[in-house]
Amino acid sequence: MGDTRVPGLYERIIDEALAARLGDTPAERRALSRGEAPRRLAGHLADYLQRALSGLEPQAQVAAVNAVLDALAGQLEGFVQPEDRLRPELLTAITDGRPPPTRPDVPLSEAALFMNARGERRLGVELRKELASADGVDLIVAFLLWSGYLTLRDHLAGVVARGGTVRVISTPYRGVTEARVLDDLQQMGAQVRIAYDTQSTRLHAKAWILKRHSGFSTAFVGSSNLSKSALHSGLEWNVRLSAVENRAVLAELQGMFDHYWGDPDFQPYERAQFLVARKAERGSDALHTVFALRPRPFQRDILERLDAERTVHDHHRNLVVAATGTGKTVVAALDYARQALDDGRRPRLLFVVHRKEILRQARDTFRHAVGDGSFGELLVDGEEPVDWQHVFASIQSLRTRMDRFDPKHFQHVIVDEFHHAEARSYQALLDHVAPAELVGLTATPERSDGLDVLRHFGGRVAAEIRLWDAIDRGFLVPFSYFVVHDGVDLSRVTWRRGSYDQAELNRLYTGHTARAHLITHAVQRHVADAQAMRAIGFCVGVDHARFMAQAFNAGGVKAAVLLGDTPKAERADLLAALQSEAPDRPRILFAVDVLNEGVDLPAVDTVLLLRPTESATVFLQQLGRGLRRAPGKRGLTVLDFVGTPNRRFRFDLKLRALTGASRRQLREHVQQDFPWLPAGCEVQFDRQSRELVLENLRQGIGVDKRSLVAELKRLGDVPLGDLLADAGLELADVYRKRSLTDLRRAAGFAVSPAGPDEDALGRALGRLIHVDDPERLDIWLRLVDRLLPPPPAADERANRHRLMLSTALFGAEAVGPDALAPLWAHPALRAELVELLAYLRATQPLVTVPLPGPAPLHVHAQYTRNEIMAAFGDLRGGQLYEPREGVVYLSDPKVNLLFVTIQKDPDDYSPSTLYRDHALSPDRFHWESQS
Repeated sequence: MGDTRVPGLYERIIDEALAARLGDTPAERRALSRGEAPRRLAGHLADYLQRALSGLEPQAQVAAVNAVLDALAGQLEGFVQPEDRLRPELLTAITDGRPPPTRPDVPLSEAALFMNARGERRLGVELRKELASADGVDLIVAFLLWSGYLTLRDHLAGVVARGGTVRVISTPYRGVTEARVLDDLQQMGAQVRIAYDTQSTRLHAKAWILKRHSGFSTAFVGSSNLSKSALHSGLEWNVRLSAVENRAVLAELQGMFDHYWGDPDFQPYERAQFLVARKAERGSDALHTVFALRPRPFQRDILERLDAERTVHDHHRNLVVAATGTGKTVVAALDYARQALDDGRRPRLLFVVHRKEILRQARDTFRHAVGDGSFGELLVDGEEPVDWQHVFASIQSLRTRMDRFDPKHFQHVIVDEFHHAEARSYQALLDHVAPAELVGLTATPERSDGLDVLRHFGGRVAAEIRLWDAIDRGFLVPFSYFVVHDGVDLSRVTWRRGSYDQAELNRLYTGHTARAHLITHAVQRHVADAQAMRAIGFCVGVDHARFMAQAFNAGGVKAAVLLGDTPKAERADLLAALQSEAPDRPRILFAVDVLNEGVDLPAVDTVLLLRPTESATVFLQQLGRGLRRAPGKRGLTVLDFVGTPNRRFRFDLKLRALTGASRRQLREHVQQDFPWLPAGCEVQFDRQSRELVLENLRQGIGVDKRSLVAELKRLGDVPLGDLLADAGLELADVYRKRSLTDLRRAAGFAVSPAGPDEDALGRALGRLIHVDDPERLDIWLRLVDRLLPPPPAADERANRHRLMLSTALFGAEAVGPDALAPLWAHPALRAELVELLAYLRATQPLVTVPLPGPAPLHVHAQYTRNEIMAAFGDLRGGQLYEPREGVVYLSDPKVNLLFVTIQKDPDDYSPSTLYRDHALSPDRFHWESQS
């Protein structure tokens, strides 16, 4: 296994010989975890056994293995039985009297590599042999050709004829897939699904999964689509996996196929729809056929949040924030259609846009959503509505006609690109209309002029599409984000009102030749071709922008500046030139604020962050200038130049916005170069910037008690919600084995005296921060927000609610009618509990649906296992039953409770027991049986 004294990475169990060889050699070691130990120890033993057995005759080999089993029987009583002893025979088939099917050339229990090389196995030949014994087949490829399909057709038909299921996933990618293949598959009895949106789905996977009831399933994963050359002669690499040798990998492969099969992006094959899509892929300008508008998963999340804002929180002025290109109009249309369905009629609609060019497209989207090809009238370029029931208007056309309709005439008003709302024409509209529902759509809620559009929505963003969701779904391009240390010390720059003094930064960066040289060098290093790039550099001030443009021009990269006072026509010319193919176009524009919001620049492929930006929103706006998809654009390169920060500067805010990581995850993610980003994305730090960021994360607003107490002292004795918002904290940060009362007391604020079990009860409050169903929150608030303990409950459902709370706070024994009484001996914690429950009620994220019966549980709400048992009133031996197993049967009512650990700790599970437990679709769940 190589010289174990050579520096490098290892994963080898240390035996006595290796320990002796290592001696004092610097080496990293760790204890075997419980989950990995069986796999590693068994593998280690298997290597020894294989070497030892290789020199023996088969009879002697079996005898030796039986001796090992006998030895294990002596060590592990009851583990090895007499019937476990082996014979020198191999079971190869169980038949029904007919000859067994053809066997594959590669043993079913082994893995292999197929390369279609001369003199070696051919993938197509082996697949025919594999199909002969398959009880079911799952196939996923980017395209299928008749030439390749014909070589396997009869064998696929054989699977169906034997009662097996054949499932195929493919695409109309580049118009290559032939419809006759899909037609023939359907006629044969196979099931076919198509990923029609090849841009966002980006399906390039190629795999065959051949399922066998015997348990000896196999799979092929590699580069081959279903074409004759790919199966027989092409330079293709495909790995054959075995459920025996690669059980965990094959299970993961099957789980992902099942996930795709249940994903609404993969639609059942219909010939007419497929032919239209294939024609579009080939570059036809033919119109798409009418389609049923369905939300994508992340759009469904937005719709559910909007529903919760209205239904749960009674908010009817809601702002949706989503990057350009992520389907804001689709969300608005589906939201309106849902409102119409709930009301039993279509509310009078006004849809307002800033750019008239998108009006017809928006109306078409709404027509698909409501299923009416004649829905809506236009108010633009001389077109006038007749009925004024459902109007799609440009703001320019609307502003001279507002006196024609009553303020309450339109019941549902949608304003696209709402960041323009502070303009005079929009102000006039918003001052005039009084709809039952107002929805704002924007990619950029913060404006460069400092005006606040959130004031129209009570300071709230109702819902937003997360950056990583949009990238993962292909609506935005992936990014490569490089953090480069620029050597500038910002620790002494004046910190004023939550940010650096802009004038000082401008003076510091302007004329800093060494930094400018470092920036130009970094561009040459990280950008494939600086002469082909279309870049934006965000600067701190006018002088800084002009200095950077001079530096790039001097280095042979044509640059220009774009400032707030740049004339409108000149600004338009510069932006058009940047995105053009003109040989003399600027390769980079250095901007100050003006490109933060409201500008659509799909061709931009490089962004330079040349100033420190702490605001997560501004940071995402700057990033968003380059994330739009465009023809030929593969991704976005981001260069972020950082220096030694002021101790109050927080890197965590923008890194969390970029990656979706929590505060607690960030440090580990920075150390590991963010391994969990969307496909195609990467974040890289140079050594110095990594050290700076890690130190900043350590010194930032920590979640230890001392840091939180210091933050409370700075803010004052503020309510829980204000603390979380102002300090950028999560509930879990505050309730980490402590209470807010504990922190307030340590900060010196006036707090009621401590009760007899203050510490234990304070920690128990942290067990409630997940609660999110309104029924429970309302009842619990009524229970605890009173001067005296509550009297006995009048009905069983209320009793169950009380049991859920008492056992969560005081343990499984707290089941009697007076179980909550000890809470009144802790007035400070009881007051905090009221505050916590009220906060949870005010921030409830989704609409939940109560289950029928006495168990007070809601669909879409979160519960601990003990809370579920309390909801069913399962008391045994005078206390709440606390199950340890994953399946619990209750005889009254007759219910099976199935518990699944979704997020498993790899240290507690081996790859073979990391079951693929996951949702396949909104109404199907994949739950693997335990081994």
